[in-house]
Amino acid sequence: MRERVVFNIEDIQGLRERIIHRCNSENTSFIWDNINSKNTFHHPKYRFLATIGIKDIIVENSKQTDSFDLLNKLNKKHNDWKFGFLAYDLKNEIEDLRSENSDCINMPNMVFIVPELVLEISNNTLIFHYHKQDYTNKAINKIYTDIKNQIITDNNYVVPEVKSRLTKDEYIDTVNKLKNHIQLGDIYEVNFCQEFFANGAKINIASTYTKLQKVTPTPFACYAKYNNIHLLCASPERFIKKEGNKIISQPIKGTKKRGNNKNDDKQLISELKSDPKERAENIMITDLVRNDLSHYAKRGSVKVDELCGIYTFPKVHQMISTISAELKDEALFIDAVKKLFPMGSMTGAPKIRSMQLIEKYEKTKRGLFSGSVGYIEPNGDADFNVVIRSILYNSDNKYLSFQVGGAITINSIPENEYDECLLKASAIMEILKRTNTND
Repeated sequence: MRERVVFNIEDIQGLRERIIHRCNSENTSFIWDNINSKNTFHHPKYRFLATIGIKDIIVENSKQTDSFDLLNKLNKKHNDWKFGFLAYDLKNEIEDLRSENSDCINMPNMVFIVPELVLEISNNTLIFHYHKQDYTNKAINKIYTDIKNQIITDNNYVVPEVKSRLTKDEYIDTVNKLKNHIQLGDIYEVNFCQEFFANGAKINIASTYTKLQKVTPTPFACYAKYNNIHLLCASPERFIKKEGNKIISQPIKGTKKRGNNKNDDKQLISELKSDPKERAENIMITDLVRNDLSHYAKRGSVKVDELCGIYTFPKVHQMISTISAELKDEALFIDAVKKLFPMGSMTGAPKIRSMQLIEKYEKTKRGLFSGSVGYIEPNGDADFNVVIRSILYNSDNKYLSFQVGGAITINSIPENEYDECLLKASAIMEILKRTNTND
């Protein structure tokens, strides 16, 4: 059982940024962050969580290892907080698949830690969750003072030209090839992504992450660091949440840009809500999630709480469905996660064939992109996001990468799909432009 030390705070944003800087100095750390998000429909339990130090860790990057079994063992061993990530390429453990595309980030497939300290911002307080055998109140007070008095720097940026792995013509040609697979009956839908990258990039991690959250505040933002590799994530999507024996998933399929004013937004929302292509995408993935959940759910408990709901974010309107279920009494939550992973919104339907085509037509290994970051509480409750709208950065080889994509169906217009990719990339492009000018 962890003890708590509570500090009253006045400048939440200032302290939050200082905690981010502190976490960046750790070898491995995680931040769960929705302080700036105004979207409440997700019902996030925590506004801000961060980790300092490591009591236990698992790191896996081998197809020969059952990473989910290791996570089950870690979960059983520690009745405590766990934070970590699942990379997309864990698919190769779950199914007979492979990942042979280029990878300049080199993130492991799974990292989970039991942290020494969990820092929670709640209302106007900062709460340290700690073990009495590891820390004294005096030691906690010193850490808090060091964080509070930390000097924030914001300099030494170099972001060369951001390039795409695909030209527009190559992207359109590939979408047409995928539509041909759909026409032949191989698949119904596939999530096709492209990478934007920069070599020789040098960024201030904490400041860049803070700027990203200001431009596009989202309910499932996070920061993750493992050695020299960083994830700066502004995700609007939940993968899976557990509350008691109830689990929910909220896939996103369907995107429309924001308008210039309220009237424009109303019109765009109406168009998205009634768009047959977008609804078909969302419904197909909703059915896939329902099927996956049913393997570990009590009979008759799987239900669609909301189908094709429209929610507004700073840059886009999104179509989101909510599917829930009750776990069987004997079922393990991690096993349910494994069954759902990778999430249908980032693969397609049928899932296995879609992932085979993703490997064939994409140019870059996805790694942590379209994977998941999350936490498990001491009581077993958990929340995991979908890693999209994210920057991945390797500070050793100075390689910066972000990927964007969308669902391809028989009704997809390739030029429109390309434009949607650019829309999804716009917030990150804006941040990198600001970074390069130090604005």
